[in-house]
Amino acid sequence: MSTAVENVNFEFPALRDARAKYGEAQKRLATVFQEAGAEMDMAKVKCISGDTTAKVEEIRKMNAELPDLKKKVDDLMEVAKAAAAARDYDGTKDSGDGARETKSLGNKRTGDLVFDAAIKGVGYKAGQGIGAVKHLDVSLKTLFERSAGWDPEDTRTGRLELMPLRPAPHVVDFFPQTTTSQSTVIYMEETTFTNNAAEVSEGATFGEAALALTERSSEVRKIPVWLPFTDEQVEDEPRARDYINNRLSYMLANRLDSQLLVGNGTAPNLRGTENVSGINTQALGGDSIPDAIYKGMRVIRDTGFAEPNVVFIRPVKWEAVRLLKTADGQYVWGHPSVPGVETIWGVRVVQTVVPTATKAIIGDFVNYSELAVRRGVDVQMTNSHSSDFINGKQAIRMDLRAALLHYRPTAFTVVTGL
Repeated sequence: MSTAVENVNFEFPALRDARAKYGEAQKRLATVFQEAGAEMDMAKVKCISGDTTAKVEEIRKMNAELPDLKKKVDDLMEVAKAAAAARDYDGTKDSGDGARETKSLGNKRTGDLVFDAAIKGVGYKAGQGIGAVKHLDVSLKTLFERSAGWDPEDTRTGRLELMPLRPAPHVVDFFPQTTTSQSTVIYMEETTFTNNAAEVSEGATFGEAALALTERSSEVRKIPVWLPFTDEQVEDEPRARDYINNRLSYMLANRLDSQLLVGNGTAPNLRGTENVSGINTQALGGDSIPDAIYKGMRVIRDTGFAEPNVVFIRPVKWEAVRLLKTADGQYVWGHPSVPGVETIWGVRVVQTVVPTATKAIIGDFVNYSELAVRRGVDVQMTNSHSSDFINGKQAIRMDLRAALLHYRPTAFTVVTGL
C-alpha cells in the first residue's frame, strides 16, 4: 500500500526554498549554454557579463555550486520523509495484513498531543479525559534532560583531520641519494686549473700549466625524534601505532628538507644549499622575478658550466610570477586551466616554504649535489625509559644519519631580495 513516506506531501518552507534555488541554478546554467550555442561562443552569452575568461570562470563557479544545492535538497527531503511518516502515524498503525490497529489512549495522547504541542511550541500535560488538556506547570516538576536523564549515544566518525603541513614533493626528492659506510664523506676537489697552453715560435719556452687538488669533507649528521605513549593507547586503538609511525616519519622528512636548503653547517647541522661557500648570488634589484631567475640560471651556465634543473621558491613569491598578465589580460605563464608541472624558462619549479622568505634557490642538483645516507630511518621502541616500565608507558624513537655534499658550488645560485 502507498504511504505518505513513499509520496512525500509534507513540504516545509526550507525544502521549498532549497528546491527553488536548485532549480534556478540549473536553469541559469542551461541558459548560458543555450546562448553560447553548439560552438560555445562566449560572445553570444548575455546573461553573464565580462570577457571570455570571466564568463568561463563564472560557468565553472555555477557548475561547482550545483552539487551543494542538490545535497541540501536531498538532506531536507530526508527530513520531509521523516515528518511525513510521523504525520501518517495518526493514531493507528498497520498490523501487516492491511488492517489498522488503533493506539491506546495513553499512546494516542503521548504521541499526538504532547509531541505535536512541543513541535508547535506550546506546553501541555495529560489530564484524565481526552479533552483535559491544561498548561504544564514546569516550575514544580523535575526537568528530564540529557544531563540528568538519558544522554544520547554519539559515534565518532572514522575521519582524522591532520594538522596542515607541507605536502609532497619534498625537497629531498630532488637530491640524488647514495649510501656510505663512513662517518665522514671525503672527496677531492680541483681548486687550481691554470691553462697556459698557447702557440709559441720554434725554440720558445712552453707555457707552464698548474693543477692543485684540495681534500673536502662532509660529516654525517643525525636527525632524531621520539615520542612517549601509554600501553593502552596502542592496545585500544588499532590505528594509533600506524598514526605514530607515519607522523614521526614525516617529522624527520620535514626536518631533513629544511637542512638540505637552509642548514647553517654548524654542528650538528648539515650545510644547506643557501649556505654553501662559493655559491652564486643574483640580486633581484630592479628586475622582475622571472628576469632575476633567468640571470641566476645564466650565471650557473657561465661560471659553473652546469645546467640548472630545479628552482625552489616560496608559494607567495611564485604567485607573483604565475599571475603575470599581458596588457589585454592574458596569463603569461599559461591559462589557469592548463594542467601539468610548473616550469620557468624550461626548468622545474618546486613551491615550498623551506627557502628563506626573500630567496629562491636554483641549481644543477642532479649532477652536483648528493645526500650520502649512512643509515636510513631507524625505529626503536622500549618501555625501559625512566620509570616507563612501572607506569605502563612506552617510548618510540626514530632517527636517520646522512651527509650532504655540494660538489660544485658554482652550479648553484641563490636569488636574493624577492
